[in-house]
Amino acid sequence: MSKLKLLLGQTLAFSGDPFIEGPSAAKHERRGGIAIQDGLIHAIGTGDELSARFPDAERHDYGDALISAGFIDAHAHYPQTAIIASWGKRLIDWLNTYTFPEEMRFGDADYAAETAARYLDLTRANGTTAICSYCTIHPESVDALFTEAQKRNQRVLAGKTCMDRNAPDGLRDTAQSAYDDSKALLEKWLGVGRLSYVITPRFSPTSTPEQLEALGTLWAEHPNCLMQTHLSEQVDEIAWVKALFPDARDYLDTYERFGLLGPGAVFGHAIHLEGREHARLKEADASIVHCPTSNTFIGSGLFDMDGLTAEGHRIGLATDTGGGSSFSMLRTMASAYEVAQLRNRALHPSELWWLSTQGSARALRMDDKIGNLAPGMEADIAIIDLSSTPAISQRAAQANDFWEALFPTIMMGDDRAIKSVWLGGEKAA
Repeated sequence: MSKLKLLLGQTLAFSGDPFIEGPSAAKHERRGGIAIQDGLIHAIGTGDELSARFPDAERHDYGDALISAGFIDAHAHYPQTAIIASWGKRLIDWLNTYTFPEEMRFGDADYAAETAARYLDLTRANGTTAICSYCTIHPESVDALFTEAQKRNQRVLAGKTCMDRNAPDGLRDTAQSAYDDSKALLEKWLGVGRLSYVITPRFSPTSTPEQLEALGTLWAEHPNCLMQTHLSEQVDEIAWVKALFPDARDYLDTYERFGLLGPGAVFGHAIHLEGREHARLKEADASIVHCPTSNTFIGSGLFDMDGLTAEGHRIGLATDTGGGSSFSMLRTMASAYEVAQLRNRALHPSELWWLSTQGSARALRMDDKIGNLAPGMEADIAIIDLSSTPAISQRAAQANDFWEALFPTIMMGDDRAIKSVWLGGEKAA
């Protein structure tokens, strides 16, 4: 048993969903704390209570900083780290001009390892403690990310990206190799430490029906895994899907007919959904991940947060690196707020913070393990400085309540706001 550690500061935890219950679903303690031991949160309470209860604990007093569950990025492409913020393309041109040439490099295990290490360091510096990422078609890209995550004791979910058409030579597999490689990687990495394997067809346009069927078979054989892919990101993409699958009822049906819809399915974007898709996603208890900086950066459209939350969907939040233009979940929250404003809805700070922690954990079906401050949860913690820059500090000083003090950090914060990060109960930064 490891020595108990006591972290003191402001704390923010959730007892429910603020989209349903309002801000009262969040519990803020002005002078609170958490006790952590053996990688888990042991207790949460006021600072005075915990100090009296655990007088011999190793103390870490963060003063007025906010102690929160670490951020969870529910949809990312770590191989696109080096091409983030590339100019001037929409989705299909983006893939051909930037993404595919960069992903070709990940057959080189050394290059994959160097990029994976840099990506995890960049995201950790921004307070992100758990990630769900696409890799490339190369098994080396999966091994690299999981190996680097193991070194950090970090919660990472990922899988080999499968493509057998509409991609360059050297960046295509086959239906059989997609199944074989994915199965071998799944058996190698699933449940090792804090790692989870995710079955990963990139999206319907780059997989033949035969490959989608093979991956549906693999998922049926391993239903404890997640399955991630893309859905209804751009209008011209949807038209392309309809041309490739003329018998499909809609975009979602190109997955559904091959066994790739159900609990544990995680669909990135989901901006331009048809009525049947809304109903089937909810009925199947699948998850949707909102990627606001990506959706604005490459001109995809405006996610219907208000409508989808009202329908009761599982919704997470993500950077979508590198179509997304930031590694920061703070910037992602700010973009989610701006997108919602364009749809006449001002998201409350409690809703934004929930999306980046508990909401994303719920979308990844890990909300019993990560994404909240509660006894028994994994101790992945971000310590947030709510006065990290002069601009933020002067605005926060005028706040009338906690939410008004937090909101400037959501809208203007970056890696300077991250005072410290804990992974699995150990201080990592």
